Amino acid sequence: MLTYPNIDPVALALGPFKVHWYGLMYLVGFALAWFLGRWRARRSSGWTGAMVDDLIFYCVIGTIVGGRLGYMLFYGMDQILANPLSLLRVWEGGMSFHGGLIGVLTAILLFARRYRLRFFQAADFLVPLVPPGLLVGRIGNFINGELWGHRTDMPWGIRLPCDDFPRQCLDQAQDALWSPAVHASQLYEAALEGLLLFVILWVFSSKPRPMMAASGLFLLGYGSFRFLVEFVRLPDAHIGYLAFDWLTMGQLLSLPMILFGALLLTLAYRSRAAKS
Repeated sequence: MLTYPNIDPVALALGPFKVHWYGLMYLVGFALAWFLGRWRARRSSGWTGAMVDDLIFYCVIGTIVGGRLGYMLFYGMDQILANPLSLLRVWEGGMSFHGGLIGVLTAILLFARRYRLRFFQAADFLVPLVPPGLLVGRIGNFINGELWGHRTDMPWGIRLPCDDFPRQCLDQAQDALWSPAVHASQLYEAALEGLLLFVILWVFSSKPRPMMAASGLFLLGYGSFRFLVEFVRLPDAHIGYLAFDWLTMGQLLSLPMILFGALLLTLAYRSRAAKS
């Protein structure tokens, strides 16, 4: 078994000013998307570096606003009711991918209108740039010590200090200082939604594909990976399981992504077949 290194979530503190690792991970994710987008633009007709700059800027705003609003509406409504200003505490964690997705879709729509592109021309260009940001974001969750999984006997399970993670130490009958080993579900998501999905989308989009295909593959891939990891990830304590003692909010929100992604892929290839 492994033990959690208990990393300080604050990367840098200068008096009252604190820079959190979680926030830095977002900056790294946006920087990676910009770099990869610039690289793709040099090899894609119809795209310029200035267009990539604007697209990433739009998506930064959409991600932050949509991600925070989505988290608070889907998972933290009680916090809003208790303290509306909690909506602004992004540095404490609490960003929803599904809310961020809605924000990014809105950003893509505005960007496409400005440059007179079809929506899926912009979306298909963008989706291979997203998974590296998901990867570093999940690493940020790990550093923050949030989104842990169920208990496990697997050798890669991680034991957590009980003083910092009392939820994982309930009914602890052995060592009072450390929890039983749990799944590091954040790292599972980093590997699947981040690294593996990036490889799949980057290779897939390296060749000409029908419009909507890359976007459909992204939705299908992310939704499927997230749905699977949710089986070993603890649900939010204040929400719990929604049904059947296993259905989580993350799975419920991922189901439309899986279905819509499969629909987009089907329509994309049917459309190409009809034109050929």
